[in-house]
Amino acid sequence: MILVPVAFILLLLFGMPIGFAIGLAGVVGLIDMGGDQFLAIGPSKIFNGLNVFPFLAMPFFILAGEVMNDTGITDRLVKLARVFVGRFRGGLAHTNMLASVFFAGLTGSATADAAAFGRTLVPAMVREGYKRDYACAVTAAGSIIGPTIPPSGLMVVYGSLMGVSIAGLFAAGVLPGLVICIVCMAVIAIGGNRENLPKAERGATMAEVWSTFISSLTALAMPVIILGGILGGIVTPTEAASIAVGYALFIGIFVYRTLTLRNFYGMLVRTARITGVIFVIIAFAGILGWWMSFERIPQLIANGVLSLSDNRYVVIAIIIGLLLIVGMVMDITAILIILAPVLVPLTDQVGLEPIHAGIIFVLALNISLMTPPVGACLFVLSSVTGERIERISLKLFPFLMAEIAVLFVFAFWEDAALLLPRILGFV
Repeated sequence: MILVPVAFILLLLFGMPIGFAIGLAGVVGLIDMGGDQFLAIGPSKIFNGLNVFPFLAMPFFILAGEVMNDTGITDRLVKLARVFVGRFRGGLAHTNMLASVFFAGLTGSATADAAAFGRTLVPAMVREGYKRDYACAVTAAGSIIGPTIPPSGLMVVYGSLMGVSIAGLFAAGVLPGLVICIVCMAVIAIGGNRENLPKAERGATMAEVWSTFISSLTALAMPVIILGGILGGIVTPTEAASIAVGYALFIGIFVYRTLTLRNFYGMLVRTARITGVIFVIIAFAGILGWWMSFERIPQLIANGVLSLSDNRYVVIAIIIGLLLIVGMVMDITAILIILAPVLVPLTDQVGLEPIHAGIIFVLALNISLMTPPVGACLFVLSSVTGERIERISLKLFPFLMAEIAVLFVFAFWEDAALLLPRILGFV
């Protein structure tokens, strides 16, 4: 049994992409179980790992986000956020955070949020007198709102793998995402004097607010279409994702007229690249997951944790700690695919509702997107802005602590985590 984790760690240390490292570790497990004859199982496990209909939603959501990013939607959403909160001290930092909420309903991707705002809002904040490392930290903190408020690719993966309602997970993500925004804006307000954040000379007039809101309606309609269709039971997440692509193309071609054939080709290439990386991990994880089930590893881990304590809150804290620690050094999709089958039986034994357990996983892994040394959002912002990761990380610390506190509140307070799913009838 020890051969598989050793092989996996060695392959990662030698620089092999994580998807292939997972696959080869799984092959080692098959050979260790019964020699060459077990290798024949591999192709079927790879196929079955991807033969899940809801996975079709992922490339459509990614493509919809790519189209919306390249049609000027980002600028409109930023202007809308700014007329609402730009009058306060640190107004552009507050704008950054609120725009992340608007942006979340379009892409559902933290890295897309970080890249878009890293190119637009960070330079604007620097020009207004913000320190660049602080501007990057605010952007990183807000970026995880994207995959928390639906649509969320991570929720699609979790729901598909664990047989949990994706629409229920989407509903459960709305409130934590909004609370993260509010808490981070509080952190900005509290640290405003210490960071010497600039203050706007005047607030927007009602006429400016109204005109900006009207010009943003086409962008704001997209999350309404996606969430309204899914949560209202009108369409499945996969159908909603395809409708979102059609809507985004219509807006880009006929309304804004900014979408060209050359740009669209680039969007297709980026969508295929992102989807391919995720699907390679999911496919090869099918082998590793079957090996873990055969060796009864989930049951062994569950029994080991419960031997330490059977207290519900202690077990939840252990799970969160493990996810945050592993998230510091691994890709979050890979973590979800490897650890969810291992840890979910543990959540079942302490009586967690499946949607509640799912939102804990998603929140913890989203937070790990901004934790060093391999937080994806940190690398994106560093590459886009040229700021050093360690400087961003230092300024990010108060936001990180605040978001971890939000995670524990929703992990321990089930009624808050399941408020919207219960209202909508998913629980």
